[in-house]
Formats: sequence, C-alpha cells, structure tokens
Amino acid sequence: MATFTIRGKNVEVTPALRDYVEKRVGKVTRYFNDVGDIAVLLSVSKERQKVEVTVPVQGVLLRGQEVTNNMYTSIDLVIEKLDRQIRKHKTKMQRRFRDGTLLDEAFAAAPFAPAIPDEEDEFPVVKKKKFNVRPMDVQEAIMQMNLLNHDFFVFRDADTETVSVVYRRSDGKYGLIESEY
Repeated sequence: MATFTIRGKNVEVTPALRDYVEKRVGKVTRYFNDVGDIAVLLSVSKERQKVEVTVPVQGVLLRGQEVTNNMYTSIDLVIEKLDRQIRKHKTKMQRRFRDGTLLDEAFAAAPFAPAIPDEEDEFPVVKKKKFNVRPMDVQEAIMQMNLLNHDFFVFRDADTETVSVVYRRSDGKYGLIESEY
C-alpha cells in the first residue's frame, strides 16, 4: 500500500477531502507493484482550486496538475490525466517488451533529493536535485520527459554511455544534446 503526503496551501485538508484524495489517487496504484510515496498538494488562490499529484512508480514519475474553481473537480481531472499517462506508459512498455528492447535497469527507482542552496553564489541557485542518470535510448528519454511534463530530460545514452539531454523545442519537436569527453 502506498503512503500519501497530502498538503494544503491556503486550504484546510479536511478528513473528507483527505479520504477523497486517497480513494481517487489510490486507484492509480493498482496498475503497479512498486509505488513510492505519493505527494499531493492542494492549493487555493482566489477562485482557483489547484491539485498537484506526483506518483513515483517503477522508476517513473507520474505527475499531474489541474486547476478549476472546484477542488473535487480538480482532483477528478488530475486523476484522468494520470490515467492517460499510465495507459501511454504501459502501452509503450508492452511494445518495447515485445520488441526485446526494454532495459530492466532503466526502470529501477531513482530517488530525487533536493540539496541546500549555496547563498554565496553570484548567481543564486534556488533549487538543486540529485538523481541517478540511468542508461536508456533517446525514445525512452523522450517518453520519461513527457510523463513528467518537463521541457528537458537528462539521461545516459545506452549505446554510447555518455550523458545526454533531450528537450522539447518551441516548434513542438524534440532536440538532443550529446556530451563529448
């Protein structure tokens, strides 16, 4: 059973709201054996009711965010978004498994740990993260980036063993930055 961290920003997390979140978000965990700590942030700003959910499963971070003027509607919409991500992830993994190109080591859990920023820097860094750079191919890195809803993703190329970055271009296509030593 996954554990939940439910926080409220400008909103009280009532027992009824907590139960609803755990019930709805808990459904996404039925698709996976290895589910990490689920983080849910509920926030209110003016008329906007925002829900952010992060679910680490089998080395992949599923993340969704929705904003409406009703908290329960936001929760339902973010679950729909996570369900679409899960279906997309499962379909791609099944295809890769059938093709024989799936790398088991690429899906070992990668912990993310923020570091304390150094205040003496001339250009202050406001957030730091450390993570394991797993070997994978470019298509898998793009899939991971899309699942996280990020604009870039750092990975180790399975063929060349070099650190590379995929990124989403402004025209909607993808770019690749390869490192040289």
